[in-house]
Parts: sequence; structure tokens; C-alpha cells
Amino acid sequence: MTTLTVDAVLFDLDGTLVDSTASVHRNWAVIARLLGRPGEDLIGDLHGIPARQVLRMRAPDLSEDRLDELHRVVSEGEVAEAGSVVPTPGAAELLAGLPADRWAVVTSGGRRLAAARMAGSGLPAPVAMVTADDVTTGKPDPEPFLLGAAALHRDPSRCLVVEDAPAGVAAARAAGCPVLGLRTTYPSLDADTVADLTAVRIDPQDGGLLVRY
Repeated sequence: MTTLTVDAVLFDLDGTLVDSTASVHRNWAVIARLLGRPGEDLIGDLHGIPARQVLRMRAPDLSEDRLDELHRVVSEGEVAEAGSVVPTPGAAELLAGLPADRWAVVTSGGRRLAAARMAGSGLPAPVAMVTADDVTTGKPDPEPFLLGAAALHRDPSRCLVVEDAPAGVAAARAAGCPVLGLRTTYPSLDADTVADLTAVRIDPQDGGLLVRY
């Protein structure tokens, strides 16, 4: 068992706190058809990267107007399905034991989508949440996690990041945060990993958080 003490925890959302995989794939399948590439897995290995960045990477010749249009399509589709997402195993129990000022959500989704998925899953709304709407550059850039730590008034090196995607792990490392990976989306990550949040225990202790996994 690994044990560490931190001041706060920065959770990714999709694949970490909520299971939104089916909705993600349904809505990106719509985008693939609109691009004339039906059946193509546009997300592939790009889970955890903001939708606009994914669109730019997969279709670099898109005009800004067309990119904006497709971004609206995928965003609105996912928001409409937000009530279908469920917490990942162990997420509700873990959050219930954490002081509100000791955790935040740092997601590559937009703020409206993130709030809808938290509400749809029945998980508590975080005091602090960093979304794609708040950053200049998304994961794997460190900016999202640096903003998450700042929102909680914590040093990034004292914030544990919990992630399910390579882009998020890379962002956490670049921000100087310790990172724990979940094998909920990918079979392996460049980090210590556990199957899901049922394998993680976090207890408030002496002004910090004792993490065991």
C-alpha cells in the first residue's frame, strides 16, 4: 500500500468521477458523420483533451466557423445526455468524506457540461472547478491543474491529481503535482494506478489529507 499526505485533491471528471463514455462516443460518432468520416473513432487516444483541440487535431483544415459549429453540436449533444451519466465506482463515497475546501474538479469539458454531469450523476458540486472555458491551453498543458491548485489556495506540489487519461497525467506532472491514475479508460498510464476509486482511501488528518491506495 502507498501512503502520502497532501493538502488537496484535484479530480478529473470524465472517467474519473463520472462514467460518460457511452455519451462521449455517441456524440463524437455524430461529428464523424458530419465530417464525412462515418465509423471513425475521432476520440481514440485523445480522451481528456478539450473538444476544440480534438477537432483541430483530427480535422486541421476546418475553418473557424465550421469548427465552432461542430463544437456546438458535440457540446449540446453531451449536455442533453448529462442525466445518463453515473458516478464511477467509489466516487460518491470518496467525495462524501472530503472537506469541501480540500478538493476541486479540473476537467477538459466546458463549464455547462461539467456542471450538468456532476448534477446528473448525483455527485456534490465542487467549491472550485476549472473547465475548458477557464484556460488558454488545455491538458496536456499544466495550466488547468495550476489553476485548480490556485483556486484552492494550495501549492501544486501538495495537490494530488487523480486522472484516467494520458493527457491529464502529463498535465499533472508538468504542473508539479503528484498523480494517481485510474485504469477506468486506459489499461495503463505513466503513473501509479489503481482499478478505480474503490481502491483509494482519503482521510482528513492534521490539517491535510492522508491518502492510501
